[in-house]
Amino acid sequence: MTEKPDIKTLGSLKATGYKVKSIKDELRDNLRSKILNKESVFKGIFGYENTVIPQLEQAILSRHNINLLGLRGQAKTRLARMMTTLLDEWIPFIGGSEINDDPFNPISRYAKELIDAEGDNTPIDWLHRDERFFEKLATPDVTVADLIGDVDPIKAANLKLSYADDRVIHFGMIPRANRCIFVINELPDLQARIQVSLFNILQEGDVQIRGFKVRMPLDIQFVFTANPEDYTNRGSIVTPLKDRIGSQILTHYPENIHVAKEITKYESSMDDRQASTVYVPSLAKDLLEQISFEARDSEFVDSKSGVSARLSITAFENLLSTAERRSLLTGQEKTSVRLSDFVGVIPAITGKVELVYEGEQEGAEAVAQMLIDNAVKALFISYFPKVEKLEKREVAGPFHQITDWFLDDNGFLEITDESPDAAYAKNLNKISPLDAIIKKYQPETKKEDLLFMKEFILWGLAVNKKLNKERFRTGVFFS
Repeated sequence: MTEKPDIKTLGSLKATGYKVKSIKDELRDNLRSKILNKESVFKGIFGYENTVIPQLEQAILSRHNINLLGLRGQAKTRLARMMTTLLDEWIPFIGGSEINDDPFNPISRYAKELIDAEGDNTPIDWLHRDERFFEKLATPDVTVADLIGDVDPIKAANLKLSYADDRVIHFGMIPRANRCIFVINELPDLQARIQVSLFNILQEGDVQIRGFKVRMPLDIQFVFTANPEDYTNRGSIVTPLKDRIGSQILTHYPENIHVAKEITKYESSMDDRQASTVYVPSLAKDLLEQISFEARDSEFVDSKSGVSARLSITAFENLLSTAERRSLLTGQEKTSVRLSDFVGVIPAITGKVELVYEGEQEGAEAVAQMLIDNAVKALFISYFPKVEKLEKREVAGPFHQITDWFLDDNGFLEITDESPDAAYAKNLNKISPLDAIIKKYQPETKKEDLLFMKEFILWGLAVNKKLNKERFRTGVFFS
């Protein structure tokens, strides 16, 4: 951040030749410069490079108010917040003004009277772009007074003014966001009569408060966000308001695992100790993201509500913490994530998905476990041959040696959640056919990923009904 300009009076500002621009022109001009210089505007936003971001930039170049329409967890508010980087770093306003009055075009009575009295000595203050972002979550209890303003009886009493004097007005959030970006989240949740109060602000700039028709050409960049489900569940955007919003842009979830992994990596919180003590196999990261994709397609999850990208982010943090806790309990300096550690991500899943009636009947934890199993099943065929359901024992399928190991020797495998890495490795390594399968189908598997891959094969055979897998209180049992 550069230092605040050392210009403190209107006369000094005039002497510099400073020209004030509207906020939409600020955004447009600065975006033009960034595009010409091949600079990225929306850093850390992945998967929107060829869809949402071009449309958003077109809307800004068109000087439009914007409606971002999409399910939860699709970075709608993040995009709006990042628009502040397109604002000028500092802008001048009349010192003491509640609504950031433009020194050359004041709109409040306070600013006009101050300039009449002080002239070129009128005090000037400066507003940084980080302070030019206002946000309001639309809820049914929001009132016109909250957004636009109301008569303030305390101000009237203190100033000994009649209610007929417009100086008794207390400005709401929108006038106070003059020359700023103003975001209204979940717009359909606003009652229709409150939405109606926004008509003139968007189109003509008139504000009417308790009978006062105050001509205030507010300079605001509006950004609205909405969830498509809200159009039928809780309300809708009234047609005349929708007509006044210049561009409606549809957001979406990541289209593939690669993009989803980039989002999780960028957003997740991992301190240096976790990074140095917990190794995460690449397959584990893919499996984690696949859980979100399975949830979005699950018959037990309400698809209209959406499955936020925050599911993968918090699940990744839980996965790391599960492995870290085990290493602390066993006194190990370093450890690696296991597939059985995925039991630790269940709280992240149950807290992020909305279940339909059938899902509620199954139970949140059972659905979460089902999603993990479905993710394993979906990825298994990317690494190994398809498991045939009706495969006779005498027909040598690709996995017959593994199933024979369990059948012939009455074999079983127990993996406890808190077993040291050495015991975990010894248990998996005693199933020698696993090495042959990996060597044949995944010969490029890294040494540090081998144990996870072996456990993945067992889970894959279990979800394909070739092995039994049971979860008990302290671990997993294969037979």
